[in-house]
Formats: sequence, C-alpha cells, structure tokens
Amino acid sequence: MPFATGTSKWNTIAHRLLCHLTQNWRGRPRVSHAVLVNLIANTTTEAGLRVEAALNPSPSETGKKVSDAELAHVNVYPAISTAMIGTT
Repeated sequence: MPFATGTSKWNTIAHRLLCHLTQNWRGRPRVSHAVLVNLIANTTTEAGLRVEAALNPSPSETGKKVSDAELAHVNVYPAISTAMIGTT
C-alpha cells in the first residue's frame, strides 16, 4: 500500500486527514501561505472531524548553526527508495 510523501504507515491520523485535505483544496490555487492555511482550516468530515490551523506570521530564525553534539541526538533514518524496491 503506498503512503503519501512525508507520512509513515504508523501514522494513521495523517493518512485519514490527508485525504480530506486534498479533497478540500483540489482545483484551488495555493497562491500564498494564508490561502493554504485557510484551506486546511476549513477541512471537515461528515464524521465530525474539524481541522484547526493558523498562520504564524513571525519570521523563522535562519542561519542557526547546529553543533555535532546536537545533530547526534536527531533521530533521522534513511528512507528506502522506491527505486530500490523490487530490485536485486
């Protein structure tokens, strides 16, 4: 079963939410962050799921240096490339 980019098979909430998000913004131009957040925030389901989203207008810090010690604590694992699946 294929999963959406950025999600894992263990995160079923993301899968259940993603299908409704994509239906909600299908065919609508995403011209700004505000439009995108508004499309996300207006997502609902018949079962009663409501999504809350807000745009954080404060600028993100850039250029921050990460030490080797800090980076060693980051849990990052390489993903299996779909090109590698089914090859010998």
